[in-house]
Amino acid sequence: MLQYPQIDPVAISLGPLQIHWYALTYIAGFAAAWWLGVKRAGGKDSGWTRAQVADLVTNSALGVILGGRIGYMLFYNFSTLVENPLNLFKIWQGGMSFHGGLIGVGIAVWLFARSTKKSLFNVGDFAAPLAPLGLAFGRLGNFINGELWGRTTDVPWAMVFPGQQFARHPSQLYQFALEGMALFFILWFYSSTRRPTFAVTGMFILGYGVFRTFAEFFREPDEHLGFVAFDWMTKGMQLSIPMIIAGLVILYGAYTKDWFTKHKVASGE
Repeated sequence: MLQYPQIDPVAISLGPLQIHWYALTYIAGFAAAWWLGVKRAGGKDSGWTRAQVADLVTNSALGVILGGRIGYMLFYNFSTLVENPLNLFKIWQGGMSFHGGLIGVGIAVWLFARSTKKSLFNVGDFAAPLAPLGLAFGRLGNFINGELWGRTTDVPWAMVFPGQQFARHPSQLYQFALEGMALFFILWFYSSTRRPTFAVTGMFILGYGVFRTFAEFFREPDEHLGFVAFDWMTKGMQLSIPMIIAGLVILYGAYTKDWFTKHKVASGE
């Protein structure tokens, strides 16, 4: 069994002002997305400027935060939202959802495409490889906070997290490695050569769905939800399995039917 590193969740404390590591991981994720976007925009005939990358990342950051919070309340804590809609704004109590954030980013990408007269599908393909490093930083934030831990186990690398009695899978690190680092390298190299329109986006959706569903077998279900179906399906699986199906459909349409090249959606259309 490994010793869980006791890390103060507050990174910087200046009198009443406290800056948490979790907030810094979000900032690092957005900074990484901007840096990668600028790097890719600098390629030959990219069609992107540094200013456009900055606008896209800024819009997406708002989509992540707003969508993540709203998605958490809708998907994971709907009864609390119904009891008091103002709970939506109690962000200091925690609660963010990747799937809600994904919807928020999707809306942000659509609005960005409309404002820049770019193809929605091409903007999606440009943005998709920029996201996984942000997911990786976010999972490190979960680990530092000692939250979203895994199921009990006796594997040699198990850890006893704060407030827990038994050793558990460090599932945050599994997700850091899979939906963060592994998905980043897959998408970065996959997108480094020309692909059919929207294929990169489809690969992101498929890859995340597969990795998240796999990781959920090691992650403790949310205490207030438990298993949502079949005595093994968690809420995370319930939201991620449709992503696997959607990703496969998108890739099929991109490679065999040319759906997205034939029906490009530009901002002014």
